Amino acid sequence: MQDQLNMVEELISTFLNDNQEGKKQLIEWFLNEVMDREAMDQIMAKWYERSEQRKAHRNGKRKRSLKTSDGDLTLEKPQIREFPFETQVFDRYSRVERAVESATLESYIQGVSTRKVKSIVETLGIRKVSPSYVSSLSSELDEKVKEFLERPIEQGIRYMYVDATYIKVRQDSRYKSMALYIAAGVREDGYREILGARLYDSETEIDYESFFDDLKDRGLKGLDLVISDGHKGIREAVLRSFPGASWQFCHVHFIRNLMKKVSRKKWGSVSLIVKESLENPSLMPLAQQALIDNGMDRAAEMYGRWSDSLYNYQSCPQQHWRRIRTTNMMERLNYEIKRRTKKVGAFPSEKALIRLAGSILMDMNEEWITGRKYLRIEDLHGGGVPL
Repeated sequence: MQDQLNMVEELISTFLNDNQEGKKQLIEWFLNEVMDREAMDQIMAKWYERSEQRKAHRNGKRKRSLKTSDGDLTLEKPQIREFPFETQVFDRYSRVERAVESATLESYIQGVSTRKVKSIVETLGIRKVSPSYVSSLSSELDEKVKEFLERPIEQGIRYMYVDATYIKVRQDSRYKSMALYIAAGVREDGYREILGARLYDSETEIDYESFFDDLKDRGLKGLDLVISDGHKGIREAVLRSFPGASWQFCHVHFIRNLMKKVSRKKWGSVSLIVKESLENPSLMPLAQQALIDNGMDRAAEMYGRWSDSLYNYQSCPQQHWRRIRTTNMMERLNYEIKRRTKKVGAFPSEKALIRLAGSILMDMNEEWITGRKYLRIEDLHGGGVPL
């Protein structure tokens, strides 16, 4: 334990003195630790441990390189004598990195790169870039992403979250913002799952219907509630595509829209009753009156216009309310996509964007379905509280 603490202190010291090299060493140390833990789990015993559960024995380590946007890493892959060692490190860590590299290099090849893009290419450790290299790098990722986005939806989905994020893509000689639609859901066993993603020119009812038709064709069923922002296209498409399911206006987005019609000075005097009324329908008239009394008639009118879509979450089990009245679950997805796409800037093609976004979603999906349940399974069959 003391040796490990000394190692960490040394890595931190290197990082403080040389940020780039220190970061590489920290990542190398962490990924080596992950592989050691994987080996321990597969062998069913610690180093030199005598155990009846032991299945195999270690057989040294072999150096493996991993190309990342932080440079080439040199990792020590454990070897097992009795059977091959299996690790998720190289596939899971490098998949998104390769997608970033692919998009960047594609820009470089097409002659649309800036000094920043050229700098990124050099940071990746690549001096000479050929179209064949980019093609081979892309084809493997495209196949995996296509398989992921077109896979069957095997379990029933009770709650579905829908969102769109805008990203710049090159078309011919100009760049335009395109809408990346993303759908995620909570399955009948309580785990979250990425359901699909597609790229469209904008957000329209027709495009959302097309997106939902694809999800249904792949097996989407059992839907009780769809949660999204207040875009009219989503709302109308949900009503047409999923008879029997309800649409829930995300409370966070509703408040943001409401605040656009309220002066900042006066928001403090009405914010508490507005937030309380979103949890208790009987308080809605009081919230509307408070808005009117403060000269916010347009906000009060907006409240009434959306009232039939603000409380649908309460028809579901009460234990779920906190997590199904907003699209907060989607925030991390959008953050990761924005963070990663920022490195590329504007994408050279739609395929390059789907390649990177799909890789990010694959990683997130693995994390969700192997992590903790999002909702308790026993609650999914319970009833709601009548309005």
